Amino acid sequence: MYLGIPNPNILVPLEKMKVTPEVDDEFEVLYNPESYSQSRQVNYGEVSGFSAASPAAQFLYGGLEVLSFRLFFDSMSAGSEVGGGMVDKLKFAANSLLPSLTKMIDVRKYTKKVTNLMLVNEDLHRPQFVTLKWSSLQFGGYLMACSQNFVKFNEKGLPVRAWLDCTFIEAVSPLAEKLGGGFSLNSPDTTKFHTVRQGDSLWSLSTEAYGQPEQWRLIADANDLANPRRLRSGETLRMPAMKK
Repeated sequence: MYLGIPNPNILVPLEKMKVTPEVDDEFEVLYNPESYSQSRQVNYGEVSGFSAASPAAQFLYGGLEVLSFRLFFDSMSAGSEVGGGMVDKLKFAANSLLPSLTKMIDVRKYTKKVTNLMLVNEDLHRPQFVTLKWSSLQFGGYLMACSQNFVKFNEKGLPVRAWLDCTFIEAVSPLAEKLGGGFSLNSPDTTKFHTVRQGDSLWSLSTEAYGQPEQWRLIADANDLANPRRLRSGETLRMPAMKK
């Protein structure tokens, strides 16, 4: 029996994070992450000036967003509160009522759904593009790193509890790239509109709309953004046409 801080999903039926691979079937995580972090790095170079005391910083290119979180997996004491399809829910609920010695659900069956996202698909010749959806969090990219830590085993040595530390890197959908880019099928000399999602930044929107992150000022000026670092999820931004 698991003793410790109760999982919040037991107390409140929270929406489960959905993972949609490019080819394989969509699945839900068993338990939502307790937190997640998003980071982005901008790259600068040093430019030396004549008789300057120190070099000047020159912008080179923007970086991709990185999303990190930890997932919890438990097949020993999990009940009906876990995510997944109805068959999985019934299986876990029934398993939670069995004596410890007779519980035989290998937690690796569920952790593999995540770790397999890093495998090279035979048809794609690369790992699958993945879409993550959890309430206001919308993220598309690739699983670039995953560390598994199995922390509990049943009497027969079967792993029944694990933590997975996952790191995803932002990317444009391969289908969108084939059709002409991830932001819109229209050319950058056409005015467009975009609904802000969590994780959006003017840098990334400028890259998707114009192919150039440094054009973020066009978006800021067109929408009278006093602070371009603060975007509100749900608001609509006007993406002005780029003048030739």
